Amino acid sequence: MKNKIQLYVFLTILGLFLTIFTSLHVWAQTSGIILSDDQGKTIYAKNQNQPLIPASTLKILTSLAVIRTLGPNFHFQTWAYYDKTTCDLYLKGFGDPLFVSEEITKFAHQISGHIFKQVSEGQISSAVIRNIIVDQTYFTPQITIPGAGSSTNPYDATNGSLCANFNTIFLKWDSRSRQYISAEKQTPFPDILAQQIAPGSKGTDRILLSYDLRQNYPGILMHYFLKTSGVNITGTVQKGIFAGSNKNCIVHTSSFSLADIVQKLLQFSNNFIANQLMLTMGARTSGPPATLEKGTAVLDKFAEETLGLRGVSIIEGSGLSRRNRITPAQMRDILIAFMPWYEFLRRDGNEFYKTGTLSDVRSRAGFIRGKDNRLYPFVIMLNQTSTGYDAIRRMLKEKVDLQ
Repeated sequence: MKNKIQLYVFLTILGLFLTIFTSLHVWAQTSGIILSDDQGKTIYAKNQNQPLIPASTLKILTSLAVIRTLGPNFHFQTWAYYDKTTCDLYLKGFGDPLFVSEEITKFAHQISGHIFKQVSEGQISSAVIRNIIVDQTYFTPQITIPGAGSSTNPYDATNGSLCANFNTIFLKWDSRSRQYISAEKQTPFPDILAQQIAPGSKGTDRILLSYDLRQNYPGILMHYFLKTSGVNITGTVQKGIFAGSNKNCIVHTSSFSLADIVQKLLQFSNNFIANQLMLTMGARTSGPPATLEKGTAVLDKFAEETLGLRGVSIIEGSGLSRRNRITPAQMRDILIAFMPWYEFLRRDGNEFYKTGTLSDVRSRAGFIRGKDNRLYPFVIMLNQTSTGYDAIRRMLKEKVDLQ
C-alpha cells in the first residue's frame, strides 16, 4: 500500500513537472518580449528575434507607413460630375475610410449649390438629376482580406473605393411603428434599403450591407440628401464609369486629416480603416486599381527600405491574418520610428499602447513613460498562450521605474 502511494505521488509530481516543462518550452518557442529606452538600447529581452504573429499591433506599422507615404495633413477627396446634357450625376471615390453621413451631407450641399448656381445662370432650366452613377473602379472589386470572415458582422466590413459608413447601417426597432428605423439621426433609412435588409433581432443592430447594396449605398444616401436640398431626382442609383475629369468635377475634400484618421484607427482598432489605408497606398504608389498585392508591397518595401527590417511577412494591413509575422525587436524599431505620434495610441496612465488579440494570440506594443519623462518602447507577443501576460506588464513597468 505504501509503495502504491509513493508511486502515485511520484507520478503526480512527474505529471506536473512535464506540464510545466512543456508550457515553458511552448512559451519559449512562441512568445517574445522586449523593452528598450528611447534610443533603442535594450533593457530587457526574451526571444526578441523570434518571428511571431503580431495581431492588431501590426496596425502601428500600417499607420506609420501611411503617415510617411501620404503625410499627416493629407485629406481624401471624392469627386462628383454633373452632366448638363443627360442630367446624370456621377460619383467617384478614392478610398476615403471616413466617408460617413456627415461628410456625405456636406458633399450633397456642395453639389446642390453647384446645380442651383447653373440654374440661376441660365445654363440649365431646372435643378433636376436623372440617374446617380457610382464609380467604384479605383479599387479592384471584391477584395478579400486574409483573416477576415464572411459574416454580416461589421467586424468583417469589406473594402472599396467609395464606401459609406464603413459599408454598414445602424438600426433599431421602433415598437410604435413596429419597424426598423435608423439608430443614428444623421443617417436616413430609405425605403430602398428597408426592403432589402432583415436585421437579426428586434433590438439595436449594426449590420454589414450585402455586396450589391454596398456598391450603391453612397449613391442611395446622396440621393436622399440631394432631395432634402431641393433637387428633383427622377431616375435611379446605378453603377458605372465616371464621365468627368479632375478639371471639370466637383471636389469634396474630407474634413478629416490623415492624422485624424490614423488616431481613430488606433483608438478603435478598426480593421476596415487599416486595410483601406493600405489599399489606397498601393493604388497611389503603383496606380489604380487598388489590389491587396499592391498594398502589401508598399508595406513590405517601407519595412525593408525605410526601416531596414528584413524578413517581415505582411499579408494584410490590420493584423487579422495569422500569416503575418514580425519579431519583437522589429516591432520595437517600428515603435521608435512611430514615436512622434505616440499620443495617437490609447492611454492608460503612463502607458500608451496598442493591443492585439486572435485565438491563442495576445500582444501589446507601445510606450511606458518613465519617471524621467522619457518614452520606453515595449513589445509583448504571446502566441499559443496568454500565460503571464499581466505579470509581464507589471515586470516591464517595474524595470522602467528603475531607470
